Amino acid sequence: MERSVERTSGTAFAAGWKGRGVTEGRIINTGGHPLADGRPPKWASGWGQDRQGVFVEFTYREITQRLRWCPPGWFRMGSPKGETERFKNEGPLTEITIPEGFWLFDTTVTQALYEAVMGTNPSRFTEDGANRPVEQVSWEEARSFLERLNGEISGLALSLPSEAQWEYACRAGSSTSFEPTVASRHVGLDITAEEVNYNGKFPLGEASEGTYRKATVPVKGAGFRPNAWGLWHMHGNVWEWCKDAFGKPRVESGTGGRYRVVRGGSWDGDAWNCRAAVRSGFAPDARRGSLGFRPAGGQVPSSRKP
Repeated sequence: MERSVERTSGTAFAAGWKGRGVTEGRIINTGGHPLADGRPPKWASGWGQDRQGVFVEFTYREITQRLRWCPPGWFRMGSPKGETERFKNEGPLTEITIPEGFWLFDTTVTQALYEAVMGTNPSRFTEDGANRPVEQVSWEEARSFLERLNGEISGLALSLPSEAQWEYACRAGSSTSFEPTVASRHVGLDITAEEVNYNGKFPLGEASEGTYRKATVPVKGAGFRPNAWGLWHMHGNVWEWCKDAFGKPRVESGTGGRYRVVRGGSWDGDAWNCRAAVRSGFAPDARRGSLGFRPAGGQVPSSRKP
């Protein structure tokens, strides 16, 4: 059944993007999103706008999942040479254009949604697990989940995000090591264990040691904040699979190579692993209690800015 959430006109949706401060990046089309004409996708059970932007929702077997709109724009992918704990594979800094916007789950896939679609829950951390991220899911199993869900909901067309799309969404217009809405205490230059779920015994830079929870936390709330585009836990909690092969230099391809890209860091890693530019990779059949995924929809490949 159709459900409207904070529904507004296309003009109001477009106005919501104007005046947003952007550092080292630029939104190139404030009004060109799928809700600008006031008509949501056919699969949407809810849609609207809040202070973090435009969103839609779908409902599957009584489980509702929200997706956030990531607008067209460009950003500098990677990290500068002077960034603390930088790895060489994070460079060189490259201007990347996202010519068309895309939807992105506002959270990683929950155990509840994964079990509803696949009929099983492979996760290690199942206590109060419905709203925790599903983990111990391989890249191959994430793709199987997406194929099955796309077959259940016509037009949904979900896939794993590209590595460039993931970093663009994580940064949400920022250029610091961490997105500053999340990492507000150190203005994006560092994080605390109260802001990000990582191994707080291993902070970065000026931050003090903090809590090591030794587990995932729920995908929303629990004292944490989403980034400026309404995306939760882009830093920490679980590493997130991307569609690309893990290469040096960066390669936007879902084929070839021994490993697939993961981004974002996790509950059991150091603070530096949670930086926006950090890249790592695992074999496509790898399953770990620190590995999850966040689907995207309506996306197109990114490209270098001319």
